[in-house]
Amino acid sequence: MERKKELRKRMALLKTQHKSSITHQSESANILAALEAHPAFRAANTILLYYSLQDEVDTHEFVQKWSHKKQILLPVVVGDDLEIRIYTGPEDLATGTYGIEEPTGELFTDYAVIDFIAVPGVAFDRNGNRLGRGKGYYDRLLPRIPQAYKVGICFTFQIVEEVPAEPFDIRMDEIITR
Repeated sequence: MERKKELRKRMALLKTQHKSSITHQSESANILAALEAHPAFRAANTILLYYSLQDEVDTHEFVQKWSHKKQILLPVVVGDDLEIRIYTGPEDLATGTYGIEEPTGELFTDYAVIDFIAVPGVAFDRNGNRLGRGKGYYDRLLPRIPQAYKVGICFTFQIVEEVPAEPFDIRMDEIITR
């Protein structure tokens, strides 16, 4: 647990420095270009993305762009869990828990049709292990969607030698950093 806490603290400092740098937007664009070129993304019809916070890969325009071509889902924090809602456009977003813009549209529960998931994280390792912010939201959501191809997206500095992993942690199928 202590290793996770220290890793989160170290990454928080790096992310704070990075979000105000001029490379944040260009690196986000490169990462998302690699994501949209990925064969699993291209083949997917129903995709779970996330609406980014300031220190994450900026997904706002990406969500909007692809919502015209694929069914885009976004998570909504409800208590200790993530609900999934259909993204219908920026006009249907409301500020939710943690200041995250969340869709107010229709609840989505047909997890079996989700083909692809882009997952945020504080840090990842080359084995696909992911360190989240510590609340376990994705730890509880991902086991419900085992068939989806799971891609962690992050900046290069978020790749570390080893993320401490628990037996219940779900590994990413792949990590995209650019």
